[in-house]
Amino acid sequence: MSDTHHLLIPHAASASEGCQQALKALALPHLDRLLARLGAVPAPFGATPIEGEETSFTPPHERVLARLLGLPAEDGRIPWAAWHRHQQGAPASDGHAWAFVTPCQWQVSTDHVTLRDPKALGLDETASRALLAIVSPWFAEDGITLQYDQPTRWLASGDVFAQLSTASLERVLLRDVRAWMPHSTEPAAARTLHRLHSEMQMLLYTHAFNDARGERGLPVVNSFWVHGAGVLPAGAATDAAPALPAMPTGLRDAALHEDWRAWATAWVAIDAGPVADLLRHAERGATVQLTLCGDRNSLAFGSSAPRGLMQRVQSLFRPQSFSDLHGKL
Repeated sequence: MSDTHHLLIPHAASASEGCQQALKALALPHLDRLLARLGAVPAPFGATPIEGEETSFTPPHERVLARLLGLPAEDGRIPWAAWHRHQQGAPASDGHAWAFVTPCQWQVSTDHVTLRDPKALGLDETASRALLAIVSPWFAEDGITLQYDQPTRWLASGDVFAQLSTASLERVLLRDVRAWMPHSTEPAAARTLHRLHSEMQMLLYTHAFNDARGERGLPVVNSFWVHGAGVLPAGAATDAAPALPAMPTGLRDAALHEDWRAWATAWVAIDAGPVADLLRHAERGATVQLTLCGDRNSLAFGSSAPRGLMQRVQSLFRPQSFSDLHGKL
């Protein structure tokens, strides 16, 4: 087990106007003290910043995790579903392509097709398995086998997923899906999924499953989202699971729903909790790493030893604070 204390914070900043306004009044004293301390010591971890765009299929924190796990970190091509199966005991590389399929609701308006939060569907295991039985034969006609994993996430296997680039569910949540549709080096694969989306909408539009949900005041399920597709390369995952960073998720829901007041409140709680804990480890001379992730990029900071006098003096003249950095995320 690693002696390094590593904290990974997703959704640490956004370029959106609401987030930028919230940042102006955001005070994170423990984070600023930690950054000033780490900024004076070169990071020994060999971690390079992860750079992308807001339109990248994979958010930076997922690419950081993929690198730590030894998985391919190409945008939209991290085989999360295949890795998940390996964690459940399946062979590390059986040569099959896997993906996650999340049942969801697409809300269609005149100029948007918005993917609603699957958590709002209220699907339990019984309802999810019933829906799975309804749609599985349609997927099977295209060589796709579905199996239950969680109420809002199924596992899918099929050749169609081998070369498929898919957007993370976090990227498309509450956004217009048309900008995030899967694409592939095999055009037929993307066309297959586009057709299945149309078929599922027609199948479920007047299906008794949704009629019963409507009678109970529950949202209808009329589509699905594919994510985490690909084949797990040989040697990409070992039986010895690496030590993963602590990753507070308090910023996620607020950021995805663009509730920047709740986001700022969550940041204050993280600063007083996990960040303050990491600062205490650093002050005691422990090896620490901090990784901040925004919508586009990630930045890593680290220290590996008690600081000498010269390093302490340097930190006084070259302080680093979150206000200096969040624009780079």
